Amino acid sequence: MTNPAFKTSIATVSISGTLDAKLQAIAAVGYDGAEVFENDLLSTHLSAREIGAMMADLGLACTMFQPFRDLDGLPEPQRARAFDRLERKFDVMQELGTDLLLVCSSCSPLSDGNRERTIADLTEAAERAAARGLRLGYEALAWGRHVHDHREAWGIVRDADHPALGLVLDSFHSLSRQIPSSSIGDIRPEKLFIVQVADAPMLDMDHLGWSRHFRCMPGQGDFPLDDWAGAIRKIGYQGYWSLEIFNDRFRAGSASGVALDGYRSLRLLEGGIARPSVSAAALPPRVKTAGVEFIEFAASHEEAENLAAMLRPLGFRPTARHRSKDVTRWTQGVGTQGVDDPVNIVINCEPEGLAHSFDVVHGASVCALGLAVDDVPGALARADFLRVPRFNQPLAPDEWPIPSVRGVGGSLIYFVDAATRAAMWAHEFPTTLEDPVPGPRLAIDHVAQTMQYEEFLSWLLFYVALFDVAKTPQLDIADPMGLIQSQAVENADRSVRFTLNGSLATQSLTSRFIQNYFGAGVQHIAFATDDIMAVADAAHAQGLPRLSIPRNYFDDLEARWGLEPDLIDAMATRDILYDRDGEAEYLQFYSRAFARRVFFEVVERRGYAGYGAVNAPIRLAAQARHKPDFPD
Repeated sequence: MTNPAFKTSIATVSISGTLDAKLQAIAAVGYDGAEVFENDLLSTHLSAREIGAMMADLGLACTMFQPFRDLDGLPEPQRARAFDRLERKFDVMQELGTDLLLVCSSCSPLSDGNRERTIADLTEAAERAAARGLRLGYEALAWGRHVHDHREAWGIVRDADHPALGLVLDSFHSLSRQIPSSSIGDIRPEKLFIVQVADAPMLDMDHLGWSRHFRCMPGQGDFPLDDWAGAIRKIGYQGYWSLEIFNDRFRAGSASGVALDGYRSLRLLEGGIARPSVSAAALPPRVKTAGVEFIEFAASHEEAENLAAMLRPLGFRPTARHRSKDVTRWTQGVGTQGVDDPVNIVINCEPEGLAHSFDVVHGASVCALGLAVDDVPGALARADFLRVPRFNQPLAPDEWPIPSVRGVGGSLIYFVDAATRAAMWAHEFPTTLEDPVPGPRLAIDHVAQTMQYEEFLSWLLFYVALFDVAKTPQLDIADPMGLIQSQAVENADRSVRFTLNGSLATQSLTSRFIQNYFGAGVQHIAFATDDIMAVADAAHAQGLPRLSIPRNYFDDLEARWGLEPDLIDAMATRDILYDRDGEAEYLQFYSRAFARRVFFEVVERRGYAGYGAVNAPIRLAAQARHKPDFPD
């Protein structure tokens, strides 16, 4: 389900590869058009006419040729040379099959900045373009020498008043300079020739460097794009929404992957990033989640026994077996006051199928997550809308169907119907094994996923585009061997939280996990409790291998927070880390790693919303000391 009035485009500079490969990737995803970047055309072995024919065959409109630099305000003879160059670009445009050329505000030190001369130059250029059935789109570069504000660019276009001269609006150039989006309301829609879209993190640096290296897809950065896009819709704009992204990570990625991310980001923008847009009602809504229903491990029988030795000290017991498969349901805790909504861990030892293949490739590890959702058909419609691939495997005649899509590292995300989940468990796991044991209850607090640094923004976009979640601020965490980038996504009631982690440092724990694991995946699972001391005591008594924290850390805690010595000793004895945010407190401890891959965390939140980032360097250093846990 797409809106034909929302026309999608992407500049070829946004993705890697040769121009023909870029265009094929763009078409395969389903864009309506593409901007051809001049350097891409100059470096291809194909002529402009051949590229134009290829785009037509692929069903892509050539939405714009760009950029043309330093046209206005030049003295002679530079002015004459600029107009000669312009005529040559018109020839190229006609061979490409596009009628629109991007003209950037001048950065030349020779440009005098005289407004009347700028209007005169652009008017003459537009007159030449019109004679050949072409148009010019004038854009205010954020680093333009004299014109760097779209309000000034619009004033020039308005006063030139030539039918072949219009405006190009680029979100980066406007929002990096914090130009109010309300000013877009002054622009006449017929004079807005194309809209270019980019997001970016908020940085304090020069605009040119910021633009060339840190642009990202809508939803991946911090710009208020909903306000900006809303203002454009309000004036009645009906043209292309075209991505123009400069980012070193994207240049290192696959053309098809970045093209797909870009398409998803435009669809996210269409429906609204932080809040619904006026188009949202006609689109499949983002998926609302009601909790993590289960975490599924793929494992051999030997690995399953080793995993069981980690789960039992945390209060888990194998409570049921699948009706027809070698799959066991482990649950934790007995509900208080008759309430029973346990944490579910599924261990899949099937000798064939996806879980077996996952185990062969990665070793014992998390192969799937089940998320409870209120509207399964709606969730699938949203996934299809974003080109998220479904996963289908044969079902036995009596097996309960649970639809799924591909997630991080080739794992699965199952959409579990929240209304029928109790019936699902009763149907799929009818054979009772052990009874659950009383004790401190756990809940799934968050799931930490680790990925290649180059994939980080892609998976961030995956979650914010598919699910109704919000991003937390991005953090850089100090590993003893380098920095780790970390960011979380959370649903409204925080019953579903994922933390995403990636690092460029080849010897960081994050990178070593990826090397040992052969790809991205779940690195740790955090459980929440209301009594972390009791959980730690029970886990220790039953042999949970716990991560050891140095006494120096606890001595510093006492000095920093003024905690009672008895509390410090109690935490030190149990290797419990501590953080505080105002009056809110956070306590956490970690297990050692299972199979040199996955480890567990237990947290107690006392009004605390974060993830104990201040303690991450302490945890990482402690893990680095445990060579048996993690590969060198």
